[in-house]
Amino acid sequence: MAKSALAGKTAVITGSTRNIGRATALDLAGDGVNIVVNGVQDEAAAKSVADEVDAIGKETGAKAILKMGDVSKKADCDALIQAAVDTFGSVDILVVNASTRGKSAFLEMSHEEFRRVVDLTLDSAFFLCQTAIPHMQKTGFGRIVTLGGVSCHVGMPNRIHNLVGKSGLVGFTRGIAKEFATQGIAAFVVSPGYIETDRPASAGPAMDPSIINSIPMGRQGEMKEISATIRFLCQPESAFLTGQTIHANGGVHFGS
Repeated sequence: MAKSALAGKTAVITGSTRNIGRATALDLAGDGVNIVVNGVQDEAAAKSVADEVDAIGKETGAKAILKMGDVSKKADCDALIQAAVDTFGSVDILVVNASTRGKSAFLEMSHEEFRRVVDLTLDSAFFLCQTAIPHMQKTGFGRIVTLGGVSCHVGMPNRIHNLVGKSGLVGFTRGIAKEFATQGIAAFVVSPGYIETDRPASAGPAMDPSIINSIPMGRQGEMKEISATIRFLCQPESAFLTGQTIHANGGVHFGS
């Protein structure tokens, strides 16, 4: 098997204990990318993902470490990036995936709840990018992927805080893309549609069948379809792309 162009590079993936974060970690490990697995609570799940990466690495050379931390806090973000540099020597790929999903009617939403969701979404991207980008500048290569969502483009009731946070990521990522475009650093938003995931109770009930019927492709997406999109954006072949929001949603929204 030919060696991947990404072999030996290092990816920090927040919220990588499950769902899209985990799928992305395993996909990149298949390219020989070293993975820093991150979670905030479930250390056993983080260790399980790290073990999966190490198993893949027996064929591809990928290695994993786990670093727990709350990425809404600057100190934890700094420690996460530093752990990658101390262990693997660099940070080449940053996937800003960790988020929290609430569900609350707008007129009943407290300001504290609003700020909690928005701050985790935006502050984590700010802290992580400020710490990681200087390491990317040293090597002249970087890929930053933030995770958006179709709801902030089409609207959704009872999730104003989520929509504000994810919408903010679009502007943030475009700014990063413009500012560092000449330095080998590209930034993207990957905006999933309705994806089959393990959902916490706070995310609300499972999807109503009527919503699935509204998807032009007639089905929910799969986590591996989102992780494959992220993987492509990390490849050298994507080098002339930056700043885009990639809509992976089965035709629900085409972007603008």
